[in-house]
This record gives sequence, structure tokens and C-alpha cells, in this order.
Amino acid sequence: MPNSARKILVTCALPYANGPIHLGHLLEHIQADIWVRFQRMRGHEIHFVCADDAHGTPIMLKADQMGITPEALIAQVKSEHCADFDGFNISFDNYHSTHSEENRTLSQAIYTKLKSNGFIKSRTISQLYDPEKGMFLPDRFVKGTCPKCKAEDQYGDNCEVCSATYSPTELINPRSVVSGATPVMKESEHFFFDLPSFEAMLKSWIRSGSLQQEVANKMQEWFEAGLQQWDITRDAPYFGFEIPDAPGKYFYVWLDAPIGYMASFKNLCDRQGLNFDEFWHKDSTTELYHFIGKDIMYFHSLFWPAMLEGCDYRKPSNIFVHGYVTVNGEKMSKSRGTFIQAATYLKLLDPEYLRYYYAAKLSHRIDDLDLNLQDFVQRVNADIVNKVVNLASRNAGFIQKRFDGKLAATLENPELLAEFSQASETIANYFENREFGKAIREIMALADKANKYVDDKAPWVIAKQEGKDQELHQVCSMGIEMFRILMGYLKPVLPKLAERSEAFLQTELTWNSLSTPLLAHQIAPFKALFSRLDSKQIDELVELSKVENAQLAPPTVEKTTEKSQYEPIAETISIDDFAKIDLRVAKIVKAEAVPEANKLVKLTLDIGSETRQVFAGIKSAYKPEDLEGRLTVMVANLAPRKMKFGVSEGMVLAAGPGGSDLFVLTPDDGAQPGMRVK
Repeated sequence: MPNSARKILVTCALPYANGPIHLGHLLEHIQADIWVRFQRMRGHEIHFVCADDAHGTPIMLKADQMGITPEALIAQVKSEHCADFDGFNISFDNYHSTHSEENRTLSQAIYTKLKSNGFIKSRTISQLYDPEKGMFLPDRFVKGTCPKCKAEDQYGDNCEVCSATYSPTELINPRSVVSGATPVMKESEHFFFDLPSFEAMLKSWIRSGSLQQEVANKMQEWFEAGLQQWDITRDAPYFGFEIPDAPGKYFYVWLDAPIGYMASFKNLCDRQGLNFDEFWHKDSTTELYHFIGKDIMYFHSLFWPAMLEGCDYRKPSNIFVHGYVTVNGEKMSKSRGTFIQAATYLKLLDPEYLRYYYAAKLSHRIDDLDLNLQDFVQRVNADIVNKVVNLASRNAGFIQKRFDGKLAATLENPELLAEFSQASETIANYFENREFGKAIREIMALADKANKYVDDKAPWVIAKQEGKDQELHQVCSMGIEMFRILMGYLKPVLPKLAERSEAFLQTELTWNSLSTPLLAHQIAPFKALFSRLDSKQIDELVELSKVENAQLAPPTVEKTTEKSQYEPIAETISIDDFAKIDLRVAKIVKAEAVPEANKLVKLTLDIGSETRQVFAGIKSAYKPEDLEGRLTVMVANLAPRKMKFGVSEGMVLAAGPGGSDLFVLTPDDGAQPGMRVK
């Protein structure tokens, strides 16, 4: 037990009120819930809050399409989200909405404080405007022809064909996604948060231990590019909070969304008599943690701490960033049935299957997690059913029939039991540091020892021998004791199985009590605790997902200008489309580090008929001098892309998970520069 109880506030990123919860979202909420439940078991004061992110143009337009008010839409979606999280046993203390009076009050107060402190600037900008809808258009609500490669039907911020980035005003033949009208330029006064004023503080903060190393490194790239003032204004019509003293101007959704963490906690404080300032005052000694996905880490690692600093609130103790979910090694796909909604899953499968599988693969890093459906079935059955639950069922029958359900007063192997309880701090450290996969491996190693003990002792053989009742009693009680400790360690991961186990054991599983055996203790008759997972259930889930995804309305544009990390796999291309890609053998004539960038190497490539300059993000895997003279493969007909450090005239092909594990593709030794790769 820790020397003193900690006071902790935990949040998850706010799901957007524009669609259902799916298995991608659940990775984060399960990860946070396991950590929170562990802290509760350790006796700490911990509050776990979240909310629906309910503002923005997509909400407004989707409600309009459905013929209902935005308020009706977000109320409906919140009800569905709460049901999904409840179904997966996510133990929020409060689940609120950013469209709340607490959030309105806090957002306006924070804005006013930032303004009075000189951190809000105003200037007139020109934007594309839909004359039919009477609204300014965010970048993703404009489509047209790419100004670089001339690909049609591209969004207003970047081209999905050549990856060029540009302003929506540069699109050829732009049109409004909302009405189809040709947009016009229109001026409007906007307010900007002066992020560059916080550069020195942010540079210090990101290296203070408040971010994972990978995240801190990524944030460094933003400083290299130069921090910019952040536009926090949207013009009417817009679903959100109106800016004080600025009629017709609204807070951009990303301003009030993180304030939603504070608002949800304020709502909880008002209901339960908690001290809001104790957790949010700039001098607070409590702990504050945000669990988020890597697609929104720059909002949480730059804008959010700067906003808090600018209005005298505390900054997060840490921001825990996780990767994305893939299924069978690929992006989740609606057509293949691997884009699985939480509600669809809950119709067919036990939520604790997924909780366990995610836990078994999670670490403190931001690596993506692959849900391999075949491995999913095997791991759940092998670990939970065969190793843990089976341990109880193998011994409980003898205790019930031969000893009236009462455990022995002494144990057959106290040394082995001591080994189980002594693993407590190792496993606790793994849970504390979000190394759930390591915790699971440690627990399953103990489960293997427990089952070997039972196999070696063979109570079913002892039971047939005369005068062996005491030994049988002690051996079977040992089996039950080891099951109890294992279930105690697994309680944060499998809360419902732990609940059923507590009813069977007739005792509460607390972290403190795991080292104290249940001697001469009455247990209940054993009932089945957990069901085996059948691969046919997975097949059924995939087929049901295909059907339910087909019934979904076409998705509206996401809240951010970034693509959603969980969007379905892109449309397939034909063999004719693929044939357009010109892959050429290239010789690396020269390789130079780009000092201003963490990842880039500047390559001069000989492709036979000419040389090309290409910037490649491979510095973490290769020293530039080691690349010179090597052959590689490049996309030779990719449109040139202007970057901060120069023009990149192609793309070098590489593969791997990233970091030092990144491998430039190399052709056979007999290849010559300029040869096509087929």
C-alpha cells in the first residue's frame, strides 16, 4: 500500500457527437479505465470524467440533414455513447457534454482572462464563403481540383493523390461541399490565441517529463516550423458558444472542447461537494492526466497547456498518448466488416474479451495495436478460460463435496503462495506505468505455475486414496488461493469476472488483502464464471458489422481538419491506376542530414536520365554517410512538393514500424539506375 493516498483526476478525449463509438475509440477508454480501477484498488482518491464533444459545423449540418435541432442530435448521440461505455464497463464518475452551462461559463471566463492578459489578437482575414448557405466554409467543406497534380474532387487543405498541402483558395474550380455552390471570397474579423508568446514555456514543459519522449520529439517539429497564432473564431451560422461582446462570432470547437474536461469535473464537484480549485488551481498539488489518441496530441501538448498557463490554471501532470487500432493488420474497413461499432460487438460478445485482449497488448508507447481476430479467440480462451477460471473449477468441486465448501486452515505450500503475493509490487509498477502487456505476462506466468502445481499434485488422484483428506483439503485450498490472487491482479482488467469471483469466494478482492490467505473460510458453490469464445462468433460479428455499416448514413466531415485515425480503408484502385505509378531504381549519389529537422535526410538520386532531390524521413534509421552509393527504389512520377527545406522531387520507398526499424527498399544487385521496377 502506498505511504499516502494520492488525489488524481483522469480524463479521456471527448468523443465527437457525430457518430457511434467503435473499437478504435474503445482502446483509449479501456486503457484509461484499467488504470483508474487499479488506482482505486490501491486506495487513492481518483475521479474519472469525460463528455461528448458537441459543437462545430459538422454537428450543425448533420442535424440539418436529419431535420432535427443540433440539441436533439447531441442528446441522442450522448445517450448512445453512454450505453456503449456502460456496456464495456467503463467506470466514469461523470459523463457530461461540452454543450453545458458549466462549459459555457468556463469557456467565456478563460477567453476573457486570456484577452485581459493580452493573449487574444484580432485581424481581418479572407475566407471562402458559400453564398447559397450564407456561411464561411472550413477547409474540409471545400472541394475542387488539386492545384499541383490536377486530381479532381480533393479537399481544400490537402490532396489525397499527391499529398500536396495548400490553401482552399488555391483549388481549381472550388465548390462548397454543403450546397455545391461556387464559393466567393469574403472578409471577416477573427480572434487569434497568441501561441508564440508561450514558446519558451512550452519548450521547457514538453521536456519536463509531462510528455512521452516520442510525443516531445514530435512537438519539437512544431517549434522548428515556427509556432503560429491560432484562429479561435468561427462565424455564424455555427453551433457552439457565442464569444462575449462579439455578436455573430463563436468559439471554434477546439477551444471549448478541452475546457470540457474542466466542465465535466465542475459538474461532478457541484453534485458531490468536491473542491474544483483543489484540482485546477495553478498551485495544485493533485495529479491530472489526459488519455488521448496520437491524432490530437498537438492540441493537447501545445494549445491546451498554453491556454491554461495564460489564464492561471494548472497544466496536466502528464498526457498519455496511444496509437491507433488496426484489425488483422489493416485499417478498419466497413466493406470487410472490421469497422466494428461498440453496440454491434455488445450484441454478440462479452466486453471483457476485448478488455483483456487490449490489456495484453498495451504498453506505455504510442505504437498502434492490432486486433488479430484469430489471435483474439486463442488468447482469450488460453489465458482466461484455460489458465485462470479453470484453476477455480478444478479445485472448487472437491472443496464443496468433501469439505462442505470450507477452505483448509493451513496450506500445503506457503512458499509458493508467498511467491504469488510477492509479485504484487512488480505487477503494480507495470499497471502504474501503463505497461499492461507486461503485467498480463507476469500474471499469466503465475497462472502457469499454479496449474503446474495442480497438475503435479493431481487432487483427483489424491481424492481416491484412503487417509488423504487433509492433503486433498490443503492442495485444493492452495488452488483456490492462487486463483484468488490472480483474480485480484486481474480485477482492473476484468471487473465483471472479478465480481463473479468475489461472489464465489465470498470476499472482496482488494490489493491490500491479496497477501492474506483465506484460511478456514467458507466459499460458495462454484458456478460457471466465464464463457469460452467461439471463432464462429467472430464470423457472425464480422457479417453483422457489414450489414450495420451499410445501413449507416454517409459520414459527415470530422471535427478536425485532420483525417480521423479510425476512418475506413480508402476506396480500392484499379490495376490501371496502379500502373500509373512509375517505380524506378535510383542510386543515392549524395545524402545529407537536414539540421533543422529531426527525421529528414536530403538525398540526391541518380535515376539514369537525370538526378533528383528527395527529402526522406529516415534519419532515425540511417546515418546519411551510410546511404551514399546504395541503390534504392523511388516513385519517379510523383508531383514535386515544396517543403520548408526545399523541393522534394519524388519519394523513396521504405517500410517498417518506424523509428530505427525503418528499411529503405533496395533492388537486386544487378539493377541499374533508371530501370523500372515491375
